[in-house]
Amino acid sequence: MPNSPSADPNAGEGAAAPQAASDFVRDIVAEDNRTGKHGGRVVTRFPPEPNGYLHIGHAKSICLNFGIAADNKGGICHLRFDDTNPTREDVEYVDSIQEDVRWVGFDWGKNMFYASDYFGKLYDFAVQLIKLGKAYVCDLTPDEMIAYRGAPSVPGKESPYRNRSVEENLDLFARMRAGEFADGAKTLRAKIDMASPNIHMRDPALYRIRKVDHHRTGSQWCIYPMYDYAHCLSDSIEGITHSICTLEFEVHRPLYDWILDELKTPCHPQQIEFARLNLSYTVMSKRKLLQLVEESLVSGWDDPRMPTIAGLRRRGVTPEAIRHFCARIGVTKYNGMTDIALLEHSIREDLNRRALRVMAVLKPIKVVLTNYPEGKVEDLEAVNNPEDASAGTRKVPFSRVIYIERDDFMEVPPKKFFRLFPGNEVRLRYAYIIKCESVVKDANGQITELHCTVDPDSKSGGPTAGRKVKGTIHWVSAAHAVEAETRLYDRLFTVEEPDGGKEGRDFKSFLNPNSLETLAGCKLEPSLANAAPESRYQFERLGYFRADPKDSKPNKLVFNRIVSLRDSWAKEQSK
Repeated sequence: MPNSPSADPNAGEGAAAPQAASDFVRDIVAEDNRTGKHGGRVVTRFPPEPNGYLHIGHAKSICLNFGIAADNKGGICHLRFDDTNPTREDVEYVDSIQEDVRWVGFDWGKNMFYASDYFGKLYDFAVQLIKLGKAYVCDLTPDEMIAYRGAPSVPGKESPYRNRSVEENLDLFARMRAGEFADGAKTLRAKIDMASPNIHMRDPALYRIRKVDHHRTGSQWCIYPMYDYAHCLSDSIEGITHSICTLEFEVHRPLYDWILDELKTPCHPQQIEFARLNLSYTVMSKRKLLQLVEESLVSGWDDPRMPTIAGLRRRGVTPEAIRHFCARIGVTKYNGMTDIALLEHSIREDLNRRALRVMAVLKPIKVVLTNYPEGKVEDLEAVNNPEDASAGTRKVPFSRVIYIERDDFMEVPPKKFFRLFPGNEVRLRYAYIIKCESVVKDANGQITELHCTVDPDSKSGGPTAGRKVKGTIHWVSAAHAVEAETRLYDRLFTVEEPDGGKEGRDFKSFLNPNSLETLAGCKLEPSLANAAPESRYQFERLGYFRADPKDSKPNKLVFNRIVSLRDSWAKEQSK
């Protein structure tokens, strides 16, 4: 039974992640299990701040944290929103993060939490630190605090408010909580060591005043905990065993441990740092991605050029491709740059297996087959996916007038141009050999159509079907073609490290002006008339495409190019 190209070729999307190879984080967890360090428990967490959309770098962390929990019997991974800064957070981001984690292929079950769930407990812990003489209320302005903090090689100076009594600090902190003071007027700081070589241990702020409504707690609070303070205590409250984070938090680990040790919390998670994902030809900072969105340099967080999970999903990348990419790059303790070609290779490898083959002409030129009968239509058999025999075949209509790619014809060709030109023959994919006899031009000298003849015996099964010609091109029957818009996406930046290198470098100056090419009037084979966004296609010789889930409509088809057919990574590997 022939299979229709409109059938969903993506069954299994959202299935379990591939088993990852062992890495140093998994080795630590395995050793802890062997020694019974956490009583045989494995509890991890994925803790995004809801201040932007997740990107491909977060996918690496999602796969690691949820993957380790899945690797271990009874393992659990929490989804926790570290929502401690209401000035930058939004419910939109909370909703998008949940959608993204599910789409990548993981589920937290009932284990979804918010740092704001613990605001009361975090306040009580702060009071406890004050009573222990380990925290004080400071009146220094933010700029003064920076000046007093010193430099990595220069010890800091103690705040003149550092030695307030416990009673005064308790009173001031309660009044901060009651809203008596203006934003920025006072902070609660840990009392550690202003001469510490680790600048993060020089009396870091634990609480600041922010008279801003919170997306969950409303106006209940006007003081909010700092990330470093809230994060370790949230981990402890939830019984996390392994707090896995990226390398930039390595210098924060002494503070993480100090807070939990001073409070003698019953659960002291182990912080483990791994290298974040740095991807060439893109930026991975949510702040910089937000700039692109707010300055309308892209169409939104889900612009298919963005490295966000939402952008990759809209472009047509599958979750399986993302998970296999994350498994392929592995987990290390050393920062480096991952070639975006490896991500493209993973996407291409996945789509080659699942995508149905179809013919589409993006830059059409009309071809009249002068010796083919007018009104005749043949249904020719085409293969849906040569990588998957179960995909079957489909019927493609063939008629007297067809479209071919304008790039497949040259009036005056260079050497080794084996496609169509006057007097030359090519084979039409799944069809006949044709020969270009003449060219029709308009008053301006522009080519409007080609007149060709067909070798009627050269179709499959015909007497000259095996006759060799050097070029094979794709085509679409003009009478049956479906019209569409296609969007050809390329890398968003023109240099490998748009936000690296020279100090003060403006990453936006390296935006690729050719990152999107929109083509109207494209001609597609009729099987694509009802293309569903879930389905991915290989437009033969052109690349992998999917119908845009937001803009494509039955009467106005819009296709996104997911990735081209050229695989530079595979070529480099083969060398």
